[in-house]
This record gives sequence, structure tokens and C-alpha cells, in this order.
Amino acid sequence: MGFSQRGGLKLQQLLLSFLLHTSWEVGSGQVHYSVTEEAKHGTFVGRIAQDLGLEVGELVSRLFRVVPKGRRDYLEVNAQNGILFVNSRIDREELCGRSPVCSIHLEMVVDKPLQVFHVEVEIKDINDNAPMFPATEQRLFISESKQPDSRFPLEGASDADIGVNSLLTYVLSPNEYFILEMQTSSEQSKALSLLLRKSLDREDTPEINLLLTATDGGKPELTGTVQLKISVLDVNDNDPEFDQSEYKVKLLENVANGTFIVKVNATDRDEGINNVLQYSLRSIKPKRNDLFRLDENTGEIRINGNLDFEENKFYELQVEATDKGNPPMVGHCRVLVEVLDINDNAPEVAVTSLSLPVREDAPSGTVIALISVSDRDSGANGQVTCSLSPPGPFTLVSTFRNYYSLVLDGTVDRESVPAYELVVTARDGGTPDLRATARISVGIGDVNDNAPAFEQPLYTVFVKENNLPGHHIFTVSASDPDAQQNALVSYSLVERRVGERHLSSYVSVHSESGKVYALQPLDHEELELLQFQVSARDAGFPPLGSNVSLQVFVLDENDNAPVVLPPHSGVSPVTELVSQSVAVGHVVTKVRAVDADSGYNAWLSYELLPDVGAGRSPFRVGLYTGEISTTRALEESDGRRQMLLVLVKDHGEPMLSATATVSVSLLESGQALQTSSGLAKQPAASSIAKGTALVNVNVYLIIAICSVSSLLVLSLLLYVALRCSTPTQGIYGPGKPTLVCSNEAGSWSYSQQRRQVCSGEGTFKNDLMAFSPNLPPCPVSSDREQQEAKKDPLGKVSLIFQQDYSKLTFIV
Repeated sequence: MGFSQRGGLKLQQLLLSFLLHTSWEVGSGQVHYSVTEEAKHGTFVGRIAQDLGLEVGELVSRLFRVVPKGRRDYLEVNAQNGILFVNSRIDREELCGRSPVCSIHLEMVVDKPLQVFHVEVEIKDINDNAPMFPATEQRLFISESKQPDSRFPLEGASDADIGVNSLLTYVLSPNEYFILEMQTSSEQSKALSLLLRKSLDREDTPEINLLLTATDGGKPELTGTVQLKISVLDVNDNDPEFDQSEYKVKLLENVANGTFIVKVNATDRDEGINNVLQYSLRSIKPKRNDLFRLDENTGEIRINGNLDFEENKFYELQVEATDKGNPPMVGHCRVLVEVLDINDNAPEVAVTSLSLPVREDAPSGTVIALISVSDRDSGANGQVTCSLSPPGPFTLVSTFRNYYSLVLDGTVDRESVPAYELVVTARDGGTPDLRATARISVGIGDVNDNAPAFEQPLYTVFVKENNLPGHHIFTVSASDPDAQQNALVSYSLVERRVGERHLSSYVSVHSESGKVYALQPLDHEELELLQFQVSARDAGFPPLGSNVSLQVFVLDENDNAPVVLPPHSGVSPVTELVSQSVAVGHVVTKVRAVDADSGYNAWLSYELLPDVGAGRSPFRVGLYTGEISTTRALEESDGRRQMLLVLVKDHGEPMLSATATVSVSLLESGQALQTSSGLAKQPAASSIAKGTALVNVNVYLIIAICSVSSLLVLSLLLYVALRCSTPTQGIYGPGKPTLVCSNEAGSWSYSQQRRQVCSGEGTFKNDLMAFSPNLPPCPVSSDREQQEAKKDPLGKVSLIFQQDYSKLTFIV
């Protein structure tokens, strides 16, 4: 019968354990309370029945009971009113030690139906522990040879409380020799030491008694004291010195017994017996004198037990090195041992449901992949967090516990980054943490979002005139960073009219290579500048395109010979009358010529060809002015008539030239006077004719100024209206005239041209250009030129009528 009762009892216990285990999934919720330690018996904690949603009247009938997870029943529930109260004394320090969080976990079980509720009661700390020093008295032996600012470590107090209740401050009794110094080397340890302010004298003060008081931060404050007895030594004046004042060691909690930790080493500058050192462990915090073993001769420290990370994470060892002098001298150091937790299970990462590739125009928030993580460890070692690297337009979004979504968090550009190699890292909370990685390759799908682009918006091309038809003058090239069909570029001309003709009659462009060809010979004198645009378009959908502007400057070649201007341009020579009595350097006449080319090709020079069989000619011609003047006094032997052949040539390659024939008749002085009197018989008629001509010129000039001013105003109004309505296609500059040179006589040769320049409106405009010298004026070579300058004040006026008819400028 006894056997059956024991068997039935065991069966009931097994059944109850099974029901409690299965009810973990049936019960729901967790209630959290808090109560201070040292609370009296019967202290109210919480209305457990009400908070769990149970009826107070059903607690007894449903067999409500408390199943504590500890060995003592600190808390109990009154089944009559459903109140959770303190059943026995709770000492937080005894229950949880120095752990920052202290809780009691309870399981509340009711039957009919069976339910299990989890209750957590946090034990709040109160300031019920005063600071305590390891001993009531500390003895220090300090040599009188110690210098001021020397430091002497002290053993600090410890407080079993936590938080602000364990924050200690120290006060040293007033004295003239020592002050208290505290150095914080880490969160776990604070170094307390005496700092010598004044040199000691053993004969005056052989012993110093101080009181060190430690006060915690609780309310009310609690204090602890220790008596410091300092003996001043007189003989052995060199303390042993350690290589380091502080040794730091990190150990895994599963290290074997007897494992070597560190070797401390001290030296003493004394000699003989005073140099022989002996090591000792002065103290261990927290107090575990049996956990570490120090070899007194070698200074090696080894494990003398088993470390437990959950029991204590940090140890501070005070080590002394004492020499064998009389009295002995002591050196101090600290050994800080940090215990590390172990973590032996790495997380696992699984990637599912990939949606690739990602288009460039995918909106932000697009889900790309689903990721799940798991870890077989528990606690912090089993808490897994995920991170994504490298940084980019993607992010991980937590959708559920240990489940994540890889989401597009920005814009992607295939041209910048065609693919992303992402690494998902799962890391647990262990120390050291363990990690697992999963690599995801995310390709970016192309979208036609880039138009073909030229390297520069405008290209300037120089082509010599008279080129062959079909001549390759330039190659345009546009690049498209897109892929496949979206990057296939074709070229075409932006058609418009150039004067009376289409642009395509001048140039063409190859649709695939972008080569630009001139379809006909170009003439610099007809068309100096040709501007047009080439379009580049890709094959995407929709197609994208861009334009580039080309400026084709037609370079001049020397294909136009100089042309002699009247009156010396005829076939028959012009006769010039010269008196034999003229002075040397007298200007007889001036040959003028122009060249349709420009630049050096239009720079003209004059040369007097020698007469075959004749002697030295009394005439010469200005190299760049064309003025024919005398080189010596005229003589009868020179003859009555001289035929001068003037060669006009340009500076082009090859050189082109023209000739002018001037007939010079020599007159005697009497004949010259008769000629002059004959010419003077008609002064009135000449004066009237010149006056009438001058009046007519002035009237025409005023009419021209008024007309041009009116055209200027109309042009400005029309220009403003066109600018407000449509943008202009381009800027086209006028052909620039070329100033050739000046000679010592002060006259100028120039190229007066009528140029045609292609404008944006597709019409030709004629430019009438006259030139004024940019160089300083040259001195007048003769009195005749000075007289001609006085008679013709308008001879130094240049009229510049520009291409766009916007300015009428007089330069004097």
C-alpha cells in the first residue's frame, strides 16, 4: 500500500510538471512589479488577480498557487483578496550580488482550465550597506627620501549596493604632508592614492596617523572609515619599481586551472640585500584570495580555481614587491583581470524570394529579397541583429522577429553602378560576438534615361578653301552611357537654309560614324564662316537626343591676284606732268591696288621694274604705299618722257602680282608756269563746283546718318521682339578685315572686301568695311601730302558700317 502511494505521488508530480511545461504555450502575458529590498513581511506588491484578469472569488476553487523559481518563498499571494505581498525578508545583495538588474520570477498556476502566468518582481536597491574598507587599519611605510608629488596607493572601500548608492567619495583628515588623489582608469576601478606634498623628516615626525573617510551617494549617506598609520623610514631609500604601474589581462571564463595570466616584474636600484625582491598579493577585489596564485620569487600569476563570468566579470589585484632592506621598501602595481564570456554558436542566415534585376526606375520601397536569421544560443548570445554593407541605396527592414526584407531605399543608376554586391551580416549579442554572412548580387536593369552627350557643346573647324568635293572635314562623336539599344547612336544634320540653298548642299554627316564631309568646294571670299548643328539620337524608347554646334571657318588661300585701282588700271598709261625744278622726294603720283584675299595674301608691296637699257632712274616707288617720288634732281639728260612700270605683288604662296604703267612727262620751268596759269583761269568755276560737290556730300552724309539711325532703331525693336518670342540658333560673327602694314611715308595698304557670312536666319549680308590704323600715325613725308590733308579734312575719317547694322561709327 505504501508503494502504491509513493508511486501515485510521483505520477502526480510528473503530470504536474508536464502540464506546467505545456501551459507555457497556453498561458499568456507577463506582469511586472517592483518592491524595495528589506521590505517588511506583508508589504503590498500588487493586485495579482486583478492584473491577470482573474476573479478573486475563483482563486480558491481554481486552486490558485504560486510556483517560485528560487529556493525561498520571498513572495506569496493572499487567495482571499488576490494581493501579492512580501512573505520573507529580501536582501538584494544576497539575492543578486552586484548585478544591475535583480528580479524574482514567479509562475502563477490555476486549474479549470489549467493556465500558467509569469510574474516578474524587480527588487529595488536601497542604501542599506555602508562603505567598508578591507581592514580598520592600513599601515604604510614611506621613506623620508621620497620626493614631493610621490604617490602611495591605498585600498579603497567597497559598497555592496549598486548605482548611486555605491558611488563613493573620500575625505582625508587635514594634515600638512599628504593629500588624497583619485584616478579613474576604467568604469570598474578607481585608483586611490596619497600624494606627498611636503618632504618627510623622520627625526621630526617618525609616524603620521590619518583618518580616511568614505561616503556613499545614497540618502541618507552612509560612511566608513579606516585608520592610516604611516611610518617614516630612514635607511633603504629606493623602492622597487614595476615595469608598469597597471597590468591589464583579459581571460575567457573557461580557462583551465593553473593557466598563466601575467608576469609582473619590478626592479630595485639598490645593491646587495636591498636589491633582492619578494612579491606578494596584498589584496584581491572582490575578495577571492584563493582564486589567484602569485609566485613570490618570479612574479608569475596563475589561475588557482575556476573563473565564472556570471559570478564576476572583473578582478583587481594589488601586488607588492618588497625588498629585503632594513627597513624593507615596497613597490606597488595593480593587475586588472577582465573575464570574457564565451559564445560558441554562430547565427545562420537564409535568403529567399529574390526579385532581380532591379530596374533603374524602380520606386523607393521596392522589396528585393526576404531574409531570415536564427541562433541556437540563448540570452544575449542568441539575440541576433542584421546589418547591410556596403552603404548604398538599399536597407534592411525588420518585418518580424528574426525576419528582414531587403528594400530599395533610394535611386539606382545603372550607368554609375551596374551591379551591387551586398553582404548581409548577422551578429549575435555574445562577447566576443559570432557572425554569419550571406552575399546577395543585385543587378540593375537598364532604362533609356541618358541622352547621347558630346564632349563639348561647340566645335570649331578650320578648312582651306577650294577643297575637293566629299572632303572629310571633321568627326563628331557622342557617347551614351546606357546599354544595348539604348546606347546605339545615329547622327544627322539639323537642316536649315544657308542663303538661297539648303545646308545639305554644303555638308553631310555619316549616320553611324559621325564623319562630316564637305560636298562642294568652299570659297573663302564667298563664305567665310558656316555654322550648323548635328543631332545625335539613340535607339531607345522613347528615343533621346542632343545637338552639337559646329563652326566651320573657311581659311583663305592665295587665289586672287592684286587689282590696280583707277586711274592706273587702264591699258593705256596715265600721263603725269612734272617740272624739272621739283625738289628731291617730290611725290609725282600714287598707285593704288586691292586684293580680294585676306591676311598675308592681301598684303601688297610695290616695286618699280627697271627699264632695260636705261640708266639710273630718277624715280622710286614706296614699298607699301605705292607713291612714286623723285630720288634726285631732274636733268635734261633724263629725257622728256619716262615710262614707269610698277609691279604690285602680294605675300601669299604662291605669290600673285599685277602691273601698272605710268607715263611721266618732264616740263621746263616756263612750261610749268604756263600750265599753272592756264589752270588758274578757271578759279571761279572750280570753286563753285567744289562747293557744290561738298554741299552734296554733306547732304548725302546727313541722309545716310538719319537712315542708318532709323534702321538701327527698327532693328533693335525687331531683335527684342524676336528674342522674346523664340531663342536664337547661334552666334555668327562677321568676317574680319585685315590691316596689312604702314610704311615710312605714313600711307596704308588695305584689303577692302565684300564678304558673305552665314547667319542664323539663313540669309547673306554684305559687309562694307573700311579701316583705320591701330598703330601710331607715321609722319607725313612731303609738303604736298600736308597740303592735301588740309584741303581734305575728311580724308582721315573712316566709316565703319557693321554687319548687324547696329552701329555707325566715325573714327577721326
